[in-house]
Amino acid sequence: MLVLTRREGETFTLGDDIEIEILDIKPGVVRVGIRAPRSVRVLRSELVEAVAAANAAAAVSTTIDTSGMTAEASPVTRS
Repeated sequence: MLVLTRREGETFTLGDDIEIEILDIKPGVVRVGIRAPRSVRVLRSELVEAVAAANAAAAVSTTIDTSGMTAEASPVTRS
């Protein structure tokens, strides 16, 4: 992990086209601005974790109640 010390208004870059700027620093809170191409997804880690957990829960709890279904086929007639 790279650890940087930046002051308010200072920036750093990731690769050739992503720029991170420190916008505001308050006790316990740092506001960060990110300039990146639209093709780059920028997501908060808690959002990624919440979506992954919801997907895992949906995959585990997805069941279909087949008790009311029948296997009889009805013929199709055309007039």
